[in-house]
Amino acid sequence: MEKPRETVKLISAEGYEFVVDYEAACVSSTIRNMLSSQGGFTETERGEVRFPEISAPVLEKVCQYFYYKLQCNRSTGATPEFHIPPEEALELLMAANFLDT
Repeated sequence: MEKPRETVKLISAEGYEFVVDYEAACVSSTIRNMLSSQGGFTETERGEVRFPEISAPVLEKVCQYFYYKLQCNRSTGATPEFHIPPEEALELLMAANFLDT
């Protein structure tokens, strides 16, 4: 039996690599489906997903959001604010829409 994957590598348009926990990456339905699909897809086999349309700064913020979302789901207290700089809002909105987060 194969050991469950612990981390996933997310690769930005510029080639920057972000290694995140598998559980955090799966906050995104799109990434979860890419990593769990049958048929021997590269994403499933290598545990890495390339995003040619998402820049490194945006992908970094998306990764931060994944951990924020996990923390909030586990917390019973007040949810802290997730700050998004106004100049990044549009790109983050488009990435979030694509990633289904």
